[in-house]
Amino acid sequence: MRIKCTFHIPQKSVKGYARQVTELSPLPEFITIKGPFINKAEGAGNHIITLYEFEKTKFAEALQNISKHIDAFHGVPGFAFSAQVLGKADL
Repeated sequence: MRIKCTFHIPQKSVKGYARQVTELSPLPEFITIKGPFINKAEGAGNHIITLYEFEKTKFAEALQNISKHIDAFHGVPGFAFSAQVLGKADL
């Protein structure tokens, strides 16, 4: 499974975001992080996409750990995010 998180960071808050990233504790080994992928919107800030991958059986534990990571950014002015849970279709 994957959780795709899209963060919006206003340009004026990029340093605060970067500072929070350096202070994050590591996620458990069963969660693989892909990214961050940065799409800089001219004058509007940055859209940062991160994919968190893990086994379906670990969903609850993964969600709890990822939520703690995201909570670290709530003090960054203008921070906003969205999340999507993505799974493979059983064929």
